Amino acid sequence: MSTAPAPTQNRILAALPARDYRRLLPHLEYLEIALGRSLYESGGQLQHVYFPVQGIISLLYVTEGGNSAELAVIGCEGMVGVSLFMGGETTPNRAVVQSACKAYRLPAQVLKNHFAEGGALQLILLKFTQALITQISQTAVCNLHHSVDQQLCRWLLLSLDRLPENRLQMTQELIANMLGVRRQGVTGSAGKLEREGLITYSRGLITVLDRPGLEKRACECYAVVKRESERLLPQAAQH
Repeated sequence: MSTAPAPTQNRILAALPARDYRRLLPHLEYLEIALGRSLYESGGQLQHVYFPVQGIISLLYVTEGGNSAELAVIGCEGMVGVSLFMGGETTPNRAVVQSACKAYRLPAQVLKNHFAEGGALQLILLKFTQALITQISQTAVCNLHHSVDQQLCRWLLLSLDRLPENRLQMTQELIANMLGVRRQGVTGSAGKLEREGLITYSRGLITVLDRPGLEKRACECYAVVKRESERLLPQAAQH
């Protein structure tokens, strides 16, 4: 296993006052999680919450027929498992690693105990939850009212914001599952973006060549989510 990144590479953990951070530190367990692994299944009991420090985790809704659509993406700015402190012990969504992930997990009961005390952790988690609700709401609007081209641009930009590089490993079939659209639609949209010189796509590797151009092609949904995240999510504190 490679050297573990510091927990403070997660923005929620980094923003905690030093005293609160030190109290959580002994309970944090470092994990390296492979692409495609499921952290939660729909209806499953939440045993842990996860604080990513690298990579992306997708929240998906899966129908009884097996179809899926992505609700939100979470990276080092957030936490996976908000249902736990919002009053539920289970979640209706599936959480899947979209981009190979390094994360710290915290036992559910430890988080609940600290959250119940109020204070900085509770406030930061509630602000993150508001930003997450904005992303989920905007995704619903985007999927209903905007073209597959615009949805793909939004999805690429949200993913890039959570990665250190301008490229991501993802097949068109997986993207179609994330967006809840037909694969042919993703193929056509990716082809347009490639012809316009915005991306290259080869063997499941998408490289963004012109991010400003991608932002111009995206609908307003990306900007709404980004603005709300920047407004609500804190800058890192020093420990």
